[in-house]
Amino acid sequence: MSNFVLKGGRLIDGLGSIIEDSVVQVRDEHIIAVGTASELEIPADAEVIDVKGKVVMPGLIDAHVHIIGGKAANPVMVSLTPPEVLVGRALNDMKKLIDAGFTSVRDCGSHVAVHVRSLIAEGEYDGPRLKTSYKMLSQTGGHGDLHMLPQSFNSYGRLCDGVAECRKAAREMFREGADFIKICSSGGVLSEKDDPRSPQFTVEEIEAIVYEAQAFGSYVASHAQSTIGIKNALKAGVKTIEHGILLDDEAIELMLKQDAILVPTLAITHLIVTEGQHYGIPPFGLKKAQAYHDIHKENIVKAYKAGVKIAAGSDLMGCKPVEHGKNGLELALMVDEIGMSPMEAIMAATRFSAEAMAMEDVGVLAPGKKADLLVVDGDPSKDIHVLLDSSHIEKVFVDGKSLK
Repeated sequence: MSNFVLKGGRLIDGLGSIIEDSVVQVRDEHIIAVGTASELEIPADAEVIDVKGKVVMPGLIDAHVHIIGGKAANPVMVSLTPPEVLVGRALNDMKKLIDAGFTSVRDCGSHVAVHVRSLIAEGEYDGPRLKTSYKMLSQTGGHGDLHMLPQSFNSYGRLCDGVAECRKAAREMFREGADFIKICSSGGVLSEKDDPRSPQFTVEEIEAIVYEAQAFGSYVASHAQSTIGIKNALKAGVKTIEHGILLDDEAIELMLKQDAILVPTLAITHLIVTEGQHYGIPPFGLKKAQAYHDIHKENIVKAYKAGVKIAAGSDLMGCKPVEHGKNGLELALMVDEIGMSPMEAIMAATRFSAEAMAMEDVGVLAPGKKADLLVVDGDPSKDIHVLLDSSHIEKVFVDGKSLK
């Protein structure tokens, strides 16, 4: 069991504060004490790790990924690949996430992530904390429907139409091990026949799903790109809005009123637009990503300036050009394109991503929290781009266990 102290580092707590010459005491899975070297007594039986000149911070959290083990960003190829192969590839992605400093991730649609989660929980493999929605819920012909294949081949989404089917589908997801529910309340980019401007699911259908999630003690995240689709999801009570490309002022007001969380997923769009043509992104996906790239950024800036709560989610999938390990790009884009300060971006990827995942025991460095933390060579509170290079992430702890 863990019993150590990180001593002498510059500490970023995830709440916006910095402690110089810090001490973080860890015992077993939890943080016992946080403070300065001058005020905290170090237990005689604790291992002391000197981190002078380094930064100590909470483990990073990516609130929107896909743990699918695909070779290309093409859901059809994923659905046609044996799940045993996908699990093996996805376990390698867990190593990349840890190496990049991500100690928790939220999978927003995968039929294999539940098994990866189980293998990590059993201690068979090391990896970040993993929460998953299992399959995403979609209307027939919606973003989660693989339009080019017979429905029986779709391992990517669960199709449901009407209130009764939506209610049953939500219950099925929890039966299969989902931690939360992911729905598609609009069209999307990497789906062939639908349009990001189109709403999907009615308010009544979404309300039924939200009811079932809340009855289970959980919540709903919504892929929501169209203006109406965003507002329908919010009216029905979803907790997090994923992407939010066509947010308008009314949607922003709804988010503020309901304390909903926006997960912009800037990284995937950036990578598709800048590199997708070299790695087999389908032409329809390239065209839609290019068409909405600038308006997406403009609307996220509006939401940020209005005070909407923003969490960091990259939407990366584990294949080129959207491979895991690049997840820190989301924080850099929040600073470079949205105008956040480095500290705000860090809080988006720690405190607020933890809130988006409904995890109260991670995301900040404080007594009683889980000992998920990093030791970084460089100061991301001054230059967020430090986190783009995994060689700067010198130590990674999950539950107090050293994984790097």
